[in-house]
Amino acid sequence: MKKILIVLFLLAIIMPVFAQSNNDGNSRLYYINLQIERIYTTTDGYVIQYRNSGRTLGIIGIPNEWFYESAGRAEKVLLQPGLDWPTMSIFYVDGEFSHVRLYLHRSRAHQSWGSIPQGTDVSRLFEDKDSFNIQY
Repeated sequence: MKKILIVLFLLAIIMPVFAQSNNDGNSRLYYINLQIERIYTTTDGYVIQYRNSGRTLGIIGIPNEWFYESAGRAEKVLLQPGLDWPTMSIFYVDGEFSHVRLYLHRSRAHQSWGSIPQGTDVSRLFEDKDSFNIQY
């Protein structure tokens, strides 16, 4: 009986060591969270005006296809009614762009939603639908 207790005690001490060393070099995920100033909907996708780390405004286009692909590169999360301001989280795996998540207000009447004047050409924001080049 004493031998069994000693073996169990030693296993309890040694097991966390093996659990910690289970990292076999898998990918590292990190994200950057940016505040959204305005969201504009177009026929090509969403035009996002955001505040970057230098506190200046940047603008980027996110194609509609990114939201509808299986394992797409973009996701919308609708915020609960309240005072939360929309944000954009950009996820990277091993330094490469993985996906973007938009936290948006449900109501299009919220001041973060805007409209682009008819006839405005925003096609330059959607030229390269395979990459996501954002200014920090």
